[in-house]
Amino acid sequence: MIDWQDTGTILSMRPHGETSVIIDAFTAQHGRHSGVVRGGISRKIAPNLQPGTHVMLTWRARLDHHIGAYTVEPLKSRSAVLSDRLGLAGQNSVCALLGFTLAEREPHPTLVERTEPLFDAIATNEKNWTQRYMQWELALLDEIGYGLDLRSCAVTGARDDLAYVSPKTGRAVSRAGAGDWADRLLPLPEGLQGQGSASTLEVVQGLRITGHFLARFAVDSRPLPAARERFVEMLARLTPEDAAR
Repeated sequence: MIDWQDTGTILSMRPHGETSVIIDAFTAQHGRHSGVVRGGISRKIAPNLQPGTHVMLTWRARLDHHIGAYTVEPLKSRSAVLSDRLGLAGQNSVCALLGFTLAEREPHPTLVERTEPLFDAIATNEKNWTQRYMQWELALLDEIGYGLDLRSCAVTGARDDLAYVSPKTGRAVSRAGAGDWADRLLPLPEGLQGQGSASTLEVVQGLRITGHFLARFAVDSRPLPAARERFVEMLARLTPEDAAR
């Protein structure tokens, strides 16, 4: 018998048989990991298995490659997000992207350190949490090997007046370096570079950049998760410029 304990946040839940469910959780030491919760559809247990809930997990299986069974102890519900449409959309997007990009059972401790505070910020409707979400997508790209280089211009080497991102290389380009190629590059908002507070418009522009590279990561032409697209569309509707389409 193999077993371990770990903390994590539930990403998804789906029915399994007549009375059980399978949950997918993003854990501190074991990465994204699934398991069966016996009796998970019951009124007593089901509320503790909602996506976004922070839990203590005990996983047991006869062999390591088996799906195994979870015992779940709730640590933090984050249920306040249910009354906030934008926050719920953001949380759902985080959960969906983790399931979309991360292989099962591969530890990602650095990403966990970025993700858990983001879940908390969304649940408490922390000021500028959407900007933190945008920076989180940058961290996710780094984690999966598609990180952007926004430190200096890919053409001139300058560190000032960076205004674009190359859609091919993910490197920043200055206005001077862009020249006649500017219309072929992605506009780079200052907020994506971590310079001050980002407006909603800048967040949407930044997410269109990170979305471009997340889509490049996808295999077999898989579209980005619908939850992520709904979140970006909801943010875009909050801007009078409709995110400068």
